[in-house]
Amino acid sequence: MFAATFGALTSFYVLLSVLPRYAVTVGAGTVGAGVTTGALMLTTTVTELATPWLVSRLGQRTTFAAGLVLLGLPALALPAASSLGAIAAVCLVRGVGFAILVVMGSALVAVLAPPERLGEGLGLYGVVAGVPWVAALPLGLWLGAHAGYTVVFLIGAVSALAGLAALPGVPRGRPTPPAVGVLGTLRMPAQRRPAVVFMTTAIAAGALMTFLPLVLPDGSGNGAAVALLVFAAASTLGRWWTGRHTDRHPSRELLAPAVLATAVGTAMLALPGGFGVVIGAMVVAGAGFGIAQNASLTTMFARAGGASHDMVSAVWNLAYDTGLGAGGFGFGLVAARAGYPASFAITAGVMLAAVAFAWVRSGQVTGSA
Repeated sequence: MFAATFGALTSFYVLLSVLPRYAVTVGAGTVGAGVTTGALMLTTTVTELATPWLVSRLGQRTTFAAGLVLLGLPALALPAASSLGAIAAVCLVRGVGFAILVVMGSALVAVLAPPERLGEGLGLYGVVAGVPWVAALPLGLWLGAHAGYTVVFLIGAVSALAGLAALPGVPRGRPTPPAVGVLGTLRMPAQRRPAVVFMTTAIAAGALMTFLPLVLPDGSGNGAAVALLVFAAASTLGRWWTGRHTDRHPSRELLAPAVLATAVGTAMLALPGGFGVVIGAMVVAGAGFGIAQNASLTTMFARAGGASHDMVSAVWNLAYDTGLGAGGFGFGLVAARAGYPASFAITAGVMLAAVAFAWVRSGQVTGSA
């Protein structure tokens, strides 16, 4: 499952930043560039809601295989896609495959890993997901500029479809239809609170990944790439460390420190200073974001109650995607009026306020329902 997931996420990230640039080359303009990512995330979010139902109808292995095919096969059509409509159609289909794979990925870890090593399993899953983020995202841009877009499209197709060879290791099980749907799971305080707390860190991550290249001085494009690389690496290491820690200690105890670290790192960008301050901020915020990812997911699985693993994973991924989108969009609105430094400070303040609210409602951020 890890091998198939690694190939799938390589396929996703190697094309993520290439497709907007490719859309511009076929005459779509900057608006068209945004449409490619918007189309991808639209079907991703919608399909995440339906994935637990699909798994109960088709079974785990068949649904996982469908996700690999829907993510990889459409990339083969991109060399012939000469209009924004054709590119957007490919993105819409790939979003369905991506949603299936990310929801099933963490849910299958919960099924396959021994209960006493669930945290470590999720930590390793974080590394499997983080390496393509760190490596494939810049690799796609470099290959597109030096080897041509067709090469990147072929890599995106082959890396996902190669995961089909790993399917014998994926269970054939067909879970019973979930007794509790997405809305029902969100109504469970034990699920809602860690999901909302995690979402606040995703808001910061969305703001950082979207606007850091614009915040750094002109001519520092390489500096922005380095800073985002540090953020991704720190996040991946944070997820791995948390996985080993949570098998020995309650995962919920890490939620508040993780949000605090992410908020501190975000607030550091509001301070005057050079590139060293930016890198320090990326280390702190990235580590906090990675810890929050694993700690929140482990906590939600531990408190699953009447919700299935697939449903818990769907809710967690919705929190992730919603936070990233809200962070990028909301930060832009605030920055247009208040400027970048103040916006980073406001983002950090929103995160801390969300944690304080959860603390008041539950007696402690980490408290049970």
